[in-house]
Amino acid sequence: MDLVKSHLMYAVREEVEVLKEQIKELIEKNSQLEQENTLLKTLASPEQLAQFQAQLQTGSPPSSSQSQGTTQQQPAQPASQGSGPSA
Repeated sequence: MDLVKSHLMYAVREEVEVLKEQIKELIEKNSQLEQENTLLKTLASPEQLAQFQAQLQTGSPPSSSQSQGTTQQQPAQPASQGSGPSA
């Protein structure tokens, strides 16, 4: 019986360590996402923020239109920077 108990305790300790590591990773990812969210809010125009709020209220999925809007804006900035020195 002691062998079963010790094996079970060992398995539980291992699982606790795995879960602690997962919690640590999730906390780090959450922090990164919060920073990204803050940055995106700062860079978003008032019209984009209003559109986002409207989508939240209607229940439409904001991720597809918002992510397309941000991906369209981000490549435009490096392209204009890249074309400036080459011109």
